[in-house]
Amino acid sequence: MADGDHDPSARAQFHSMDAGTKEDWRIINRAMKPFIAELPDRVLAHLKMLQGDCGGFAIDRLDHCLQTATRAFKDGRDEEFVVCALLHDIGDLLGPRNHADVAAAILKPFVSEQNRWMVEKHAIFQGYYFFHHLGLDRDMRDQFLNHEWYDYTADFCREYDGPAFDPKYKNMPLEDFEPMVRRVLTNVKNSIYVPRGKVTSDS
Repeated sequence: MADGDHDPSARAQFHSMDAGTKEDWRIINRAMKPFIAELPDRVLAHLKMLQGDCGGFAIDRLDHCLQTATRAFKDGRDEEFVVCALLHDIGDLLGPRNHADVAAAILKPFVSEQNRWMVEKHAIFQGYYFFHHLGLDRDMRDQFLNHEWYDYTADFCREYDGPAFDPKYKNMPLEDFEPMVRRVLTNVKNSIYVPRGKVTSDS
C-alpha cells in the first residue's frame, strides 16, 4: 500500500480506551475524515425535516428558516451570519424545549463566539414579542442587558427572525444557501479535537 493510503476496513484493536495505542488512534482519525466531511449533508438533510411542520404558525418551520436567512442575506449580512440565520431553529425537532441550545451546539465549532451566543440566546430574546401572552416574562432578555452582544441579538430577532412568518414573502430556495452551509461547516474555528489556530476543511 502506497504511503498515505490506508485500509478503509482497518479497525482499532482496543476494547477499552485506556488500552488504545497511537496506531489505533491513527486508524480512527483516518476513518473520521470522510464522516466529518459529510457533516454539511447531514445538517442539510436534518434541516429539510422541518418542512411541512407548521406547529400552528402561518408557514412551516423550514420556510421560516429560509425566510430568516433570506432577510439576512438581502440585508447584506456576511455568510456566517446568514448560515446562523438559516440554522437557528434546526433544534426544533430534537430539542423543542431548548432548540436554541441545540442549534448553538451544532454551530459552535464553525462560527464566532458572538454568533454562537446570538443563536443560543435568540429564544430568550424573541420571547420579548410573545412571552407575555403565555404568562411568562417578556423582559427575560434583560438579564443580559449589559452584555456586549445584547443589541446584536435583539437586532437579529427584530430584523430577521421575528418578521419571518409571512406566507407572501418570497424567500430564496435552500439550494441557494447550500454552498454557504458547506463553506461555514468546513471552517473549524473552535473544537477540542483541532489544535488551536488550525483552521482546516479536513480536520
